[in-house]
Amino acid sequence: MFRGTYSVSLDAKGRLAVPARFREHLQSAEVSRLVFTKDPDHCVALYPEPEWIRIEQKLRQLPSLKPSVRNLKRLLIGNAHDVDIDGQGRVLLPAKLREYAGLDKRVAMVGQVDKIEIWDEDKWDLRCRDWQESIDPDDFASDPDLASLVL
Repeated sequence: MFRGTYSVSLDAKGRLAVPARFREHLQSAEVSRLVFTKDPDHCVALYPEPEWIRIEQKLRQLPSLKPSVRNLKRLLIGNAHDVDIDGQGRVLLPAKLREYAGLDKRVAMVGQVDKIEIWDEDKWDLRCRDWQESIDPDDFASDPDLASLVL
């Protein structure tokens, strides 16, 4: 399980060090191959390969004649890049994905249970403030997906 936010430097070659907690989780699950792709929220998503395979299988089952499905497949699958963690715990983030998410020097690696989101650190901080201000606990009761959530 990936959780927490870690501030990481992106080097001149586009490599970033996977935080030790995330590496430990990957090692315990015996995962060495990861998949980067674009996320619709304009960040980069990083999946352990087994989780990515499950997503591809779900996408394969969706109706390909539906334009929204085709566009999502193009975004996710068309921009997917397989990567391995090097001996120093780093991964190389492709230039096109860095450009898409506006990543330069400082990034936030954000655990999201089954994936890691990679954000420009300043953009992440701004979005967090926006999200926090938009949360109304009273809305939880009226949302069927959130009604049973107890925090």
